[in-house]
Amino acid sequence: MNLHDLENISSGFKSSQKMPVLFLGHGSPMNAVEENQFVQGFRKAAAEIEKPNAILCISAHWLTGGTFVTAMEMPKTIHDFGGFPQVLFDVQYPAHGSPELAEEVISILNPIAEEDHSWGLDHGAWSVIKHMYPNADIPVIQMSIDYNKPPQYHFDLGKRLSKLREKGILIIGSGNIVHNLRMVDWKNINTVGAGWDWAIEAREKTNNWLTDGNFQNLIDYRSHGTSLEYAIPTPDHYYPLLYTLGLKENSENLKLFNDELIAGSLSMTSVRIG
Repeated sequence: MNLHDLENISSGFKSSQKMPVLFLGHGSPMNAVEENQFVQGFRKAAAEIEKPNAILCISAHWLTGGTFVTAMEMPKTIHDFGGFPQVLFDVQYPAHGSPELAEEVISILNPIAEEDHSWGLDHGAWSVIKHMYPNADIPVIQMSIDYNKPPQYHFDLGKRLSKLREKGILIIGSGNIVHNLRMVDWKNINTVGAGWDWAIEAREKTNNWLTDGNFQNLIDYRSHGTSLEYAIPTPDHYYPLLYTLGLKENSENLKLFNDELIAGSLSMTSVRIG
């Protein structure tokens, strides 16, 4: 699929129609092979929107110095984890890439983004997309997160990708808002709704900011107390949310789904914009 094809396909949409934007709380890699309410939520999210022409995913699991975009024809399935059952390592998600879309993303972000031919699809991408589009019949590219940059930078960079939505491109941020693996409650590892007091408070604060449209507080999360410090000890899983929020137009609705705490210190809260 080339850019001409993308433009021709997307020209069938009404000019006012844009693809929604999703932030998906991906949780454990085991969600890739398990059946639960969260993967059902991913499938429902896909069923409720137009089938995209391609997907651009910003995953918590590709952190770089600088910004890179996968530009290979066939991205490999990356099993970037350890200690899980073999069934998880056996999963392949053979979606095509799109060098042409990668070229357009790089052009939009000029001069800060570069092509990458060595990464692929990490589990932040394929573990959720495989439930949404199990036939792997939609091209998928990834954009890395420049881990040297502050929160505002990622929010502003997301804004610059807006016109892709008019071409039928689904932009997905994949991470977790509350994500503290060092404080997992192992006694309640699979208990939905289990959360430490600080996790409950952090979820309540961030959910209120999301639904109120108070994105500046979400960008400035470090200034809002101990619960946020515990919830976001490192920003790797949080930054994908900021990219998706940067894409929201003032008139668009924002909806939460899969909005549950699990294992004490993780939230599966996901967001649909538009």
